[in-house]
Amino acid sequence: MIMTVNDYIQKHESRFIDELCSLIRIPSISSHPKHRADMEACALRWQELLLETGVDEARVMLSAGNPLVFARKHVADDAPTVLVYGHYDVMPAEPLELWETDPFEPVIRDGRLWARGADDDKGQSMIQVKAFEYLQRLDLLKHNVKFLLEGEEEIGSPSINAFLEEHRDLLKADVVVVSDTSMLGADLPSLTTGLRGLAYWQVEVTGPNRDLHSGHFGGAVANPINVLCKLLADLQDVDGRITIPHFYDDVEDVPDEERRMIAQIPFDEEKYKASIGVKALKGEKGYSTLERNSCRPSFDVCGIWGGYMGEGSKTVLPSKVYAKVSTRLVPHQQHEVISQQFTDYIRSVAPDYVDVKVTPMHGGEGYVCPISLPAYKAAEKGFAKAFGKQPLAVRRGGSIGIISDFERILGVKTVLMGFGLEANAIHSPNESFPIDMFRRGMEAVVEFHIQLDSEK
Repeated sequence: MIMTVNDYIQKHESRFIDELCSLIRIPSISSHPKHRADMEACALRWQELLLETGVDEARVMLSAGNPLVFARKHVADDAPTVLVYGHYDVMPAEPLELWETDPFEPVIRDGRLWARGADDDKGQSMIQVKAFEYLQRLDLLKHNVKFLLEGEEEIGSPSINAFLEEHRDLLKADVVVVSDTSMLGADLPSLTTGLRGLAYWQVEVTGPNRDLHSGHFGGAVANPINVLCKLLADLQDVDGRITIPHFYDDVEDVPDEERRMIAQIPFDEEKYKASIGVKALKGEKGYSTLERNSCRPSFDVCGIWGGYMGEGSKTVLPSKVYAKVSTRLVPHQQHEVISQQFTDYIRSVAPDYVDVKVTPMHGGEGYVCPISLPAYKAAEKGFAKAFGKQPLAVRRGGSIGIISDFERILGVKTVLMGFGLEANAIHSPNESFPIDMFRRGMEAVVEFHIQLDSEK
């Protein structure tokens, strides 16, 4: 009798967690150059873990930036190939004082694993790898599987396009599978069918050639902080619309049929507000909350700094001020076009008593997965078995730039089998991942692979 996946999990779960913790303890923060050695160490650890699952080969491959990990298991020449993608880099852990425990020393508490990367994306990637391990060791795998784990997703995957172009043949597949998204709730399984794109900039505004005494110069010299705040505030009108000329040229209205589907998604606005500690919601006029955060573009100031920020007071009119700014895009909006539109517009409206410098940082396109795709149907069945109910098809507001690159460069669609939850607090202090979700996720992925063969 073949051991069930749940029996396999029960037998090996402590090992799974230990292996995941060995990855988490490596602070693979791609945005900090000082962690370059940690990026290499994490890639090597993934290589070791993949080899132990029974792949034919696993190697660490160089790119223009951080290394990538590639592995594969060949079953048959005439069998389809699934490419599993994940990323091993994580977001910075700051502000450290808000963490209840060390972000890179994982702790199990209240049925959850607490640490940076517990969900995004080391935990979710481990679900895919351990599902493969089960299928491989019990001789249940009927198609070819490849793995690609990168170390730059959290900084926009700047090296991935060149890597995909250079290794088209090596990465050739029939479908890509990614676990790096979230569900609507632990008891409300869902499959992500769409992602928003992203464009990101740093803006620098310079006024006087040095910091000035605000009493001697205030009122006579423009304050760069005041100027930048007004420039950024004017980028949205009273209805929540972004004011950059031609920004909406390629934005498609949400089809009525899809709006009806979105309206059927269980959503308690009062609980939503309470969970994030706000009294009211704000967004583009004419759209619901779930439409605003998934199907419509958005604009946000992600950080702003300048002048005196130390303890106590200092009456200063600063020379410089900076901001980091992003916009989430919808399918058909090209991030490079939007990036140039933003840059041109800010420069055109900036007053002549300051100098403005805009530095584009990173971006990516949006993505939509057809629900008629055989691999999507297989994923549906996987979720239905693991969670006991049919998953909802939803668009999500986040961005994974490489997904559109897979389609553009490799010519394949991607199925997004994410198991994250809002409560997991990815990118925030006290990130965590439920141990039970690891079990359910592994069961869903195993069933996906089994059903994929029947969907051919």
